[in-house]
Formats: sequence, C-alpha cells, structure tokens
Amino acid sequence: MSLRRLAPPLHLLRAFSTVARFGGVSRAAEALHLTQSAVSKQIKDLETWVAVPLFERTRKRLTLTPAGERYEKAVQAVLLQLEAATLELITSDDGGGALHLASLPTFGAKWLIPRLPQFQQQHPQVTLHFVPYVHSYNFERPELDCAILFGDGHWPGAHAHYITGNDVALIAPRTRVADWSIHTPRDVAHHTLLRHVTVPEAWLRWSETHGVQGCIDPLTGPQFDQFQTMIRAVMAGMGLALVPRCLVQDEITAGLVREPLADAAQRGGYQSDVGYWFCYPEGRTQLHALQCFRQWLLACTEPVGATNAATLLTHPPAAPA
Repeated sequence: MSLRRLAPPLHLLRAFSTVARFGGVSRAAEALHLTQSAVSKQIKDLETWVAVPLFERTRKRLTLTPAGERYEKAVQAVLLQLEAATLELITSDDGGGALHLASLPTFGAKWLIPRLPQFQQQHPQVTLHFVPYVHSYNFERPELDCAILFGDGHWPGAHAHYITGNDVALIAPRTRVADWSIHTPRDVAHHTLLRHVTVPEAWLRWSETHGVQGCIDPLTGPQFDQFQTMIRAVMAGMGLALVPRCLVQDEITAGLVREPLADAAQRGGYQSDVGYWFCYPEGRTQLHALQCFRQWLLACTEPVGATNAATLLTHPPAAPA
C-alpha cells in the first residue's frame, strides 16, 4: 500500500474534524468559509479515500460511526500538533517563541506574576501572552497553549502537573480579636464561615480533619467565586475562611489577617485534595516555549503530599474546575 493511500489531503481531514465537532455540515461550512455542498463533497471524498464509512446519515443529521469516532480523535490530535508546530515556526526567534497561557486571576496575581521576572531573565527569547481565563477551559481552543487550573488534576485530554495549593490555612479578621476568640476548633462554630463555590465541602473536610464534625454547619455562609475576594471579606470582618496558603501567606505575614490555631499542636488548616495544576493538551507538548515554561514552573513547585507530582497525567474523566 502506497504512502499516498495512507495520507489523505489535509483539507479533507480538516473538513471531517470540523463536521464531527459541529455535528452537521451547515455550521461546519460556516466555520470553514465554504459552501455546504463543498463540505459534503469533501466528506464523501474522504470516505472514498479511506474506504470506510465515517458518518451515519439520518434525516440530514450526521453521526459518527464507531470507526469515525476513533479516526476523529486521531485526526484531531494530528491537526492540533500541526497547528502547534506551525505556531512555533512562525513565532520562534533564536529558539524561543510565543506561549499563550491562561491562569486563574487570583493565582496569577498573587503567585505567578511575582515569579515571572525570573522566568523572563532565564528565557528572554520566550514571549508570554495571557489569554482570558474561561471556566472549565476547552483545550481544543486554537489560541490556547496551556492553562493553570484549580482542581484534583483530572481534565479531559490534558496533561497535568501539580504546582501548589494543597496546604490550606484558616484565616480570621485581624481587628476585634476579642470578638473573634478561637482557641480550639470547636470555637469556629460561633463565627460566620465563608465558602468558595469551587470547593463547597472545604469546611466539612476541615471539621473531619479536626474531629469536630457535627459541631459546625459546613454548608452555610456566604459564597465567593475567587479566593482574593474571600481574603478581602475576612479583612473586612465578614467571617472566617479556608484559603490555599500560597495565596494568603503575605497577608498573614503582614498582619492583615490572623491565623488562629496556627501552632503545631492544633494546626488550623488542613491538606486539601485539590490545588493548582499546570495543564496543556497533547498537541502542544512539542512547543519549545511550553517546554521552557514547564521546566521553569515545575522548579518552583512544592510537594503534593500523597500525590505523585512527578507523574504526567492523562485522564479522560472530568473533574471540578
């Protein structure tokens, strides 16, 4: 069998991948800036080329056959890798290039940005472009090379490396210490508990860790969507919060918030099973700029406790974002 027989034209593969993504010819044609008849012909040409039915056609709707599903995953990976290689080629300068990165706002501002001058000094040839963060990022987005996400390290089709965030601190307002008297874990029950929408069971886990489950109501209290907002709320006297230590250590050191139960005998925080992870799709693995950034970033990481941070993970099931 000739090599030509095993390598369909790129425009046929792109049409196939686009139709599979949108589930029909109409929207795929709009995305490809082609007519519907042109896209339909390309799909038929590809099926003729491979001599395997890729779609089932019912009432003007196209559904991938089992063979088509397998082929689509492989084609998508190849197209992403080709896009990444092309991007590296046209942006590379003396072994560098551009890296398009998304990061959670609080983590970016409080942990990543203060460290970036060191990266720029070590890799001046690499240019970082921050892409607006979108909840539950889709790694198929062509403008995204990598992202820093919050969760347990499991995202569909993504490689994930743990960075930091498992160590959680209990923080309280600095002012009116007498009104915020917390000498034992049971004393937490007398105060308002602030919660983060991404980790709704944080206070439940905290109460279990400190043996006071049943003494507090872990599911009541104001909810927030960013840890930075929670820290500000604690500073304003709204209540107590559980925050990754990497995000609040500066405020603790500066005395802007207190850390009750901070002594070793009754540590107020706990080790969470979620944290911040550096993630990227398979198609971006060979980007030189990404390799430079990954090597530098992992040198800045902290141990992940029971999790094997040195392992590169590829997990199909979804997880909290």
